[in-house]
Amino acid sequence: MFSFLPKPIIGVINIIFCALNLLFCSVLVYIIAFFKLFSWGNYGIKLFDRLGTLIAQLFTFNNWWFFKITTRMRYEIQGVEKLKHNNWYLLAANHQSWADILVLEHAFAFKIPMLKFFMKKELLWVPLVGSSCWVLNFPFMKRYSREFLEKNPHLKGQDLETTKKSCERFKFIPSTMINFIEGTRFTQEKYQAQASPYDNLLKPKAGGAAFILEAMGDILKEMLDVTIVYPPSQHIAWDYFCGRFMKVVVDINVIEIDGNLRGDYIKDADFKIFFQNWLNQVWQQKDQRITEIKAKLNAEKN
Repeated sequence: MFSFLPKPIIGVINIIFCALNLLFCSVLVYIIAFFKLFSWGNYGIKLFDRLGTLIAQLFTFNNWWFFKITTRMRYEIQGVEKLKHNNWYLLAANHQSWADILVLEHAFAFKIPMLKFFMKKELLWVPLVGSSCWVLNFPFMKRYSREFLEKNPHLKGQDLETTKKSCERFKFIPSTMINFIEGTRFTQEKYQAQASPYDNLLKPKAGGAAFILEAMGDILKEMLDVTIVYPPSQHIAWDYFCGRFMKVVVDINVIEIDGNLRGDYIKDADFKIFFQNWLNQVWQQKDQRITEIKAKLNAEKN
């Protein structure tokens, strides 16, 4: 409907709508939070948690509906057919832009349990976003630099304890825990600084995924290896809002989790090496898929 407008105008319109949608849904979340304070017993808590999930789904639907009106962008989602809404999942994705979050929300809406992000504690103070995510039981983690931990060794391992406590809460209702394995957004500067062995990815960090698998135990049986590929862009988030992408590809590879992938990543040196090597193999296959998908997108463009 609005695709005739200049792309920057479309970008501004989409950003404003997403902000208003966030404000509207946050107000609904706060209402839920107020009544949740006066609920007694697990039944009441679970009821309001489910209502919160519905509001999060409403936020996703509203964004999808509006982007459909303002842009001609389409999604090619591969491998979503066998997913179930009553399962527990660990979702491991490559990370290029904060637009990745909107892409994942769209790709998995109403197909799997609500996506839960492990967020930096500093984001708790971001208006609307932080408080809403806190009410919706998103886990917040305090991150320390290596230099800080060397000076304060008693704080080492707190991330693990926070992960375990968060995962204990997730056991009561089907959840999808998202882990951006690279630990940061991909940029050419970071890629070169790492001397990454991959063509399209940063090196994977295994600790977070290993902690989640150990904490969740046998209830978590599958990992979703998700690959997001955009057309070539220097400013992915802005081009996404402007509707400059004709297609965004989301490739889903379901990996069965067996007992060999659960262990003490901190204390068991052999398991740590095994798990890191396993994740490196997963990342190597992902890197190859990205190369293939990019080649396909370029062929379609030409």
